[in-house]
Amino acid sequence: MQPLPQPVAEILELARWAPSGDNTQPWRFEVIDDHRLVVHGFDTRDHCVYDLDGHSSQIAHGALLETLSIAASAHGLRAEIRRRPDSPDSHPDYHVELIPDSAIRPDPLLPHIPQRSVQRRPLRTTPLTAAQKQALQDAIGRHTVRWFEGGTQRWRLARLMFDNAKLRLTLPEAYPVHRDIIEWDARVSEDRVPDRALGLDAMTLRLMRWVMASWRRVEFFNTWLAGHLAPRIEMDLLPGVFCAAHFAILADKPPATVDDYVAAGRAVQRFWLTATGLGLQLQPEMTPLIFARYSNEDRLFSSMHGAAETAAKLGERLSRVLPEPQIGRVVFLGRIGNGQIAASRSLRLPLEKLLKT
Repeated sequence: MQPLPQPVAEILELARWAPSGDNTQPWRFEVIDDHRLVVHGFDTRDHCVYDLDGHSSQIAHGALLETLSIAASAHGLRAEIRRRPDSPDSHPDYHVELIPDSAIRPDPLLPHIPQRSVQRRPLRTTPLTAAQKQALQDAIGRHTVRWFEGGTQRWRLARLMFDNAKLRLTLPEAYPVHRDIIEWDARVSEDRVPDRALGLDAMTLRLMRWVMASWRRVEFFNTWLAGHLAPRIEMDLLPGVFCAAHFAILADKPPATVDDYVAAGRAVQRFWLTATGLGLQLQPEMTPLIFARYSNEDRLFSSMHGAAETAAKLGERLSRVLPEPQIGRVVFLGRIGNGQIAASRSLRLPLEKLLKT
């Protein structure tokens, strides 16, 4: 393969660090010349229950495009991005032109791109300062942040995540997703989530690896031995209690198009990079939103008896935390706080594997 032209190679080398659900990296790059490229997006809706209508992937596309724009600023370039209108929603193409602009200065978020990661372990409960919250709000433009702070609110959200996790871990449609995205006995992973980043203790992790070898084992342990209980406590309840706050990012109107979700992803990435710059750690908590939407739209998502009713009850609880019309505008949920940088994390595929040939 011939070397990529500069500065495109350096820009894409940074851009590839954008976050995506379960480290799926739903994009490939086609370099046209030293100032033009195409990002070929795709989604995972056909095999991932969490990628409803491809919206999770579209948010990831937005995070990538924002990261690309930030990376371009290091070279005095403005990234003009347009989605090809005739490309399908499931495979949107984004045309990028890198335009020299003397007014462009390196974005302050540049250094934080490769540092940003998910921290699934408990954090400190020290409240965020007013200055930290203002910086995070300023980072996302016309989107707004809703905070859930204090012991009572953190406990309420932690219990919701804990109960939501039971649905997530017992759903047969979610099993192949969980099975395929974990890289076992790994501290880092280029294209999956390393098991040591899950936030589980060594004993639970060993048992989980054995159980997840087949759906039959998962179903037996969940049914007769409450096999989901320890992972829910360690991955959802304790981290949900031990954090500074939970938060929701709201768009100015309910998202309805690919471009709306891409715009949300751009805001989420600026929020996350700003948090990284402030020394804060973050974990997404998106599945309650996804299950609530399945329920609200009366869409079948599982063959498991009672799944729809459980999702409806979880959706009702979420709507008490975020009443209408706010819940329709929520594009991201997560928890945040001070804590150690994740010792284990997802990496990214090398750039040569992300190039479309």
